[in-house]
Amino acid sequence: MTEPLTPGEFRDLLSRALEGTVDADTRPPAAHTLYMPDAHRTALYVDSTVVQGDRGVGKTFWARSLLNSELREAAAVEYRINRLNRLKVSPGFGMDLVPDYPGPLVLPSLLTGGALPAEIWHAILLSALGQPELRATGNWAERVLWVRTNPDSAEATIARVDSEAAAENIVRLLVFDGLEHLHTDWDTRNGLIAELLRLALRMRFGTRNIRLKVFLRPDMLDAAKQLFPDASKLSGNAARLEWTRTDLYGLLFHHLANEDDEAAERFRRFTGGWKGFESATQVRYMAPPSLRNDEETQRPLFERIAGEFMGTNVRQGRPYAWLPNHLMDSNNRISPRTFLKALSAAAETTRTTRPSHDRALHYDALRDGVREASKVRVDQIVEDTPWVALAIAPLKGCQVPISMREIIRIWEDRDLPRLLREETSRYAQADSPELVRTGPRDPDNLERLVQELRALGVLRHRPRTKTETLDLYSLLDLPDIYRLAFGLGRLGGIAVAKG
Repeated sequence: MTEPLTPGEFRDLLSRALEGTVDADTRPPAAHTLYMPDAHRTALYVDSTVVQGDRGVGKTFWARSLLNSELREAAAVEYRINRLNRLKVSPGFGMDLVPDYPGPLVLPSLLTGGALPAEIWHAILLSALGQPELRATGNWAERVLWVRTNPDSAEATIARVDSEAAAENIVRLLVFDGLEHLHTDWDTRNGLIAELLRLALRMRFGTRNIRLKVFLRPDMLDAAKQLFPDASKLSGNAARLEWTRTDLYGLLFHHLANEDDEAAERFRRFTGGWKGFESATQVRYMAPPSLRNDEETQRPLFERIAGEFMGTNVRQGRPYAWLPNHLMDSNNRISPRTFLKALSAAAETTRTTRPSHDRALHYDALRDGVREASKVRVDQIVEDTPWVALAIAPLKGCQVPISMREIIRIWEDRDLPRLLREETSRYAQADSPELVRTGPRDPDNLERLVQELRALGVLRHRPRTKTETLDLYSLLDLPDIYRLAFGLGRLGGIAVAKG
């Protein structure tokens, strides 16, 4: 019988396997990092045009995986989607350094030069489909002009390529990701996304073998639907990237088993049931179903890594449930990136402060891991939605739960509406400042601001009765994934880091 890893060996394996996972957007996916939760299967359906997901849940990972033939083949096998083997995939938008589409610097210049969003997206589509006149030049302004002046030829190309793809029994797929970087002006960005969805809808219902797959955040889809109501026809069958507790632990065990070293091999032998799949570059191991989906199998294994309790007895919680519970936002969503960051940080803290502990992870180190994950999550949401920091920073030092009335009083004392307007003006365009909106919908309506923060998952209503509706006297809370980095306290909760 294979001996289990010692606590030190488990700790070292955790550190190696989870290194760099927080930088997933900057690291290309590889076979050994390709983990496929059952719930993500619909995101890979060719006809699932829209794939929704919050920051850090895997949008960029799946977009890049679709562009990689080796990873598509792996997904086709594991998800049993044979159609993935009959794709010709092109990038439509993303964050590539040398892209086959107008990048974040070129695209705004096209709009300033008078290009319409629909013309830009058609130019990208036709370039990917091989329109000779567009492939002959790398100048996107010239490509857009060709689309504008040759609509008949553009339509004929789409029809011809659709027929050729049918004859070859393939689908021409364009993948769009990173759409939050389309433009700094939110209204312009939303208009671009609305026109992209309009084109996607036309390809979805007007052709048999040309498809667009659009990865975007739910708030961006909601905003685009205000401009393009027919987008609801796409959102009705949209896939959503979400992670359950078992998905998260399945992801962890996948990383541990797919390291290329002797410790990972021993981990696979000890846990048992792993299947190896050879690719052109390496072997990828897939966990048995029980280790992916069964809490009763996962819990004992994680307890071998982190112990039974978050202290000396059960009253302080059990690590298996405790960790994801403290990483959820107020909408009960968890980012796998923050989950893995918490574990990576806990391994390093245990190594430096409790190296002789009888488990790979000490329970106090898990608390430190949640603090580190909170920093990462707050950095992410502030990057996506800069005004959140202006709204929550004045609450630093407060204790939650806190009444909505008290929050609004603090905001009024700090003159938050003025600060939000000033922040918006920093992004103003000299030629059309009235078009810019980077803040909340109505900076002067502080009750509405609370609602927007709830929708983002930053604030949570804590009703005292089952029938209580939100009003000025309602209690509001911040989940730990935001509370800790923003510096708010909670009686009996994880303490805010000092300093």
